[in-house]
Amino acid sequence: MLTLVAVGALTAIGFASVYISLESQLSTGSLGYAVFFFGLYLAAHVVARIAVPLADPYLLPIAGLLSAIGLTEIYRLGPRDAFRQGLWVVIGVAVFAAALLWLRRDYRAIESYKYLFGLGAILLLFLPLAPGIGQTVNGARLWVHVGSLQFQPGELGKIALIVFLAAYLREKREVLAQGRLKDWGPLLVIWGGAMLVLFATDDLGSALLYYGVFLGMLYVATARIAFVAAGLGLFLAGAAAVYQGTPHVRDRVLNWLQPWTTHKIYCPVNGQMAFRQDCQSYQEVQSLYSIAHGGFGGTGLGNGTFTTAAGHQVIPDVSTDFIYSALAQELGLVGAAALLMIYMVFVLRGFRVALAASDGFSKLLAAGLSFGFALQTFVIVGGILRVIPLTGITLPFVSYGGSSVVSNFLLVAGLMLVSHRANRGAA
Repeated sequence: MLTLVAVGALTAIGFASVYISLESQLSTGSLGYAVFFFGLYLAAHVVARIAVPLADPYLLPIAGLLSAIGLTEIYRLGPRDAFRQGLWVVIGVAVFAAALLWLRRDYRAIESYKYLFGLGAILLLFLPLAPGIGQTVNGARLWVHVGSLQFQPGELGKIALIVFLAAYLREKREVLAQGRLKDWGPLLVIWGGAMLVLFATDDLGSALLYYGVFLGMLYVATARIAFVAAGLGLFLAGAAAVYQGTPHVRDRVLNWLQPWTTHKIYCPVNGQMAFRQDCQSYQEVQSLYSIAHGGFGGTGLGNGTFTTAAGHQVIPDVSTDFIYSALAQELGLVGAAALLMIYMVFVLRGFRVALAASDGFSKLLAAGLSFGFALQTFVIVGGILRVIPLTGITLPFVSYGGSSVVSNFLLVAGLMLVSHRANRGAA
């Protein structure tokens, strides 16, 4: 409870700072978001105390803090987007509460439906390829558009994939060590699926995330580093083949290796000759400038520079793919590092839940959820900082995006269900 009060206070200070900076005045209306979401998380806390009273007490407050940081920065970048993001947070908390109440008796019942989860994961991953509803954004086909609703089904597919892997690896962990091909069949399908996702959707980040989760859970299940090395080799070989045949993936890698050029090259955006930093790698370069501008202490909330004199965004899609760059500019190295520390604490709590779990399915489920959360954070932050090629996935709880918010609240619910059962058994 006290941690939620601290989260509410930090949210109120953040919103007040942004409002004062933007409007040059203090208004009680600017604190409406903080008060409303404190009440929302308080209700979620009450549901958690009823459904899973022995669960880890820090997971929900950390999720609340991360979503508050994201909502505050989105509000600073665009109040209209903040309202929509706020609605998705409400939906995410409702889904979180429903999952806890529905599965509080024994969440392990979902293990019996592992193949349905596996099939559902495949369908969700490839749903953006369906004609009529699939949509390409920034060169990657990851979105589904139905009426006024636009979402990324792959976010929910990630959760379904983790459930399937936890159940399948728990059942086959011993025979997998024997290396019989028939037992590796479903797992080889996952490798092929990851390559198809990479080839069909032109999205390196999603393929890396899904396949990385698979390798991480495979290592937890078998403790065989050789399997992980072989799987990584297969992925690199497949990625190299896709690199040769997919221009979008090739451009992402070139933008990573050579974001600046000293001579003009052909720009496919406008069909003219231009420097790479003014065309294909424009977003990445402007993002790096934004981080550098923040320095050690940052410019302060609301004082960053994200629009030109004409009102255009300096960094396109700043509230989705590059919100970490915006936070790094306004909070500086100190604030950006503190944000990563919050993610590290969440992942640490998740792995502690996995270690405390008493059965194989629960251990693998908690480990998979925690590793997936950590890997997704690394992939997007690593891409922004040029550690790896840039991808278009979201920063959990912080980036603008409804499907990501809902799936991550489901992730928190899963960890709390496992934590409650582990602590109940230890009591």
